[in-house]
Amino acid sequence: MVDTNTKTISLNSLGIKNATIRYQLSSDELHNEILLKKQGKESSLGAIAIQTGEFTGRSPMDRFIVKDAITKDEVWWSDINLPFDSDKFDALYLKVVDYLSEKEIFVRDSYACADENYTLNIRVVNEYPWSNMFAHNMFLRPTAEALKTFTPEWTVINAPGFMADAKADGTRQHNFAILNFSKKIALIGGTGYTGEIKKGIFSALNFILPVSKNTLPMHCSANVGEKGDTAIFFGLSGTGKTTLSTDPKRSLIGDDEHGWTAENSVFNFEGGCYAKVINLSKEQEPEIFSAIQKGAILENVIMNDKGEVDFSDTSITQNTRVSYPIYHIENIQKPSIGKNPKNIFFLTADAFGVLPPISKLTPSQAAYHFISGYTAKVAGTEAGVTEPVPSFSACFGAPFMPLHPTRYAEMLAKKMKEANVNVWLVNTGWSGGKYGEGRRMPLKYTRAMITAVLNGDLNNYTYENYHIHSVFGVAQPRSCPGVPTELLSPRATWNNDDAYYKTAFKLSNAFRENFKQFEEFASEEIRRGGPQRYAY
Repeated sequence: MVDTNTKTISLNSLGIKNATIRYQLSSDELHNEILLKKQGKESSLGAIAIQTGEFTGRSPMDRFIVKDAITKDEVWWSDINLPFDSDKFDALYLKVVDYLSEKEIFVRDSYACADENYTLNIRVVNEYPWSNMFAHNMFLRPTAEALKTFTPEWTVINAPGFMADAKADGTRQHNFAILNFSKKIALIGGTGYTGEIKKGIFSALNFILPVSKNTLPMHCSANVGEKGDTAIFFGLSGTGKTTLSTDPKRSLIGDDEHGWTAENSVFNFEGGCYAKVINLSKEQEPEIFSAIQKGAILENVIMNDKGEVDFSDTSITQNTRVSYPIYHIENIQKPSIGKNPKNIFFLTADAFGVLPPISKLTPSQAAYHFISGYTAKVAGTEAGVTEPVPSFSACFGAPFMPLHPTRYAEMLAKKMKEANVNVWLVNTGWSGGKYGEGRRMPLKYTRAMITAVLNGDLNNYTYENYHIHSVFGVAQPRSCPGVPTELLSPRATWNNDDAYYKTAFKLSNAFRENFKQFEEFASEEIRRGGPQRYAY
């Protein structure tokens, strides 16, 4: 899949003058450019390996939205959606394009949204070739014919080497990612972390689709079975979203960002995958491991002199990553659209070890858990974290959601009822005790539970088949094909009822405390979906 295009472009309209424009380079050409400029090294797997510099992850406190006529009454202004002044944006924009002028820069035309009824044309302007290769992997790739008449609607300007002056420019520090909906620009500077590029467009679509297109945007992965049934997997980083949706028996729609339309179809925003590779192994995750080949980009991994990657080495960051075009996965849905959603999985890595490994949710519980977006941080992942800490991210993607979380939750609840979808809470975290005492739920058992749901083995929702959790009120199955029965009851795995319930109530109180910020906007039905019993 090589880009073959001879079109020439000008960036004068963006204010970028006298630049040497490297337009629409192929993946192979970018690979070679990165090696030539000594900005990366080739691994023994064929993928290029780069280091993103100071930032190895997103910087949520440096993400802004320009507050103007379009956004002022729609955006949920908060410590997640930070307002930015229009005049300050214009002044900073001029500095960035002046910085890029007279440089060699890499430009790519691409688009988001696999469903042609929702397509968003994007022009990406990058200072570095590896950032442009990331855009090649992650956005959808127009044909050579389509490029002849391509007109960009949104522009991403990405200048990692430009450092803002916080006092003069209105930023918090030298790095920034700013969305301007009036000018349809995502302006990114001071950070080499490539995830800011894709998340900028994702955040824009999370505003555009619900406000203008009656479509629910979702931070989720999705796949399709042989019978045409679509499964949706919500989850924060590290919960198994990419791993569990990449199933050799089902066709992958996408691993991170999707829209659910009024016509009850699900489409991928992207043209690639961006997976964590911490502790990756060929045995546990063969599809993702095999996708790491020429054309993929490894980020912030450690390699030896032979180019062999040590996936267990987190000396640069826990957030080691690979981006690859979706066609590196053998079993994919073409085009990246699924119909007939039947099951939704909310994935959480519960480091407290109290949530069931799988449980069925009522519609009100589904809405509550969607708004809550729970997972947990484990000891050692951040300075000062010595025991599990609850982590809540509304809609399983709060940093990318410009509207109030209840707007997305109400859309989800409506679609769930209309499509008669089953919703499941899946704990990919700890069993038999909290982090440091219990053990991580084996991937093979989580896969077996997902498979049982998709095969219809857990759909007989009766008292004989399910137990209602005494703290969280969710329905946990008493048995599941391929899973030891004792693992299905988290209380039973602890062998200490008193310690288990003390920890369970500690977590339920954290849920209630977190939900206070949403209570005045949430319906009584949604409020009843949370844990109902009080402190132990």
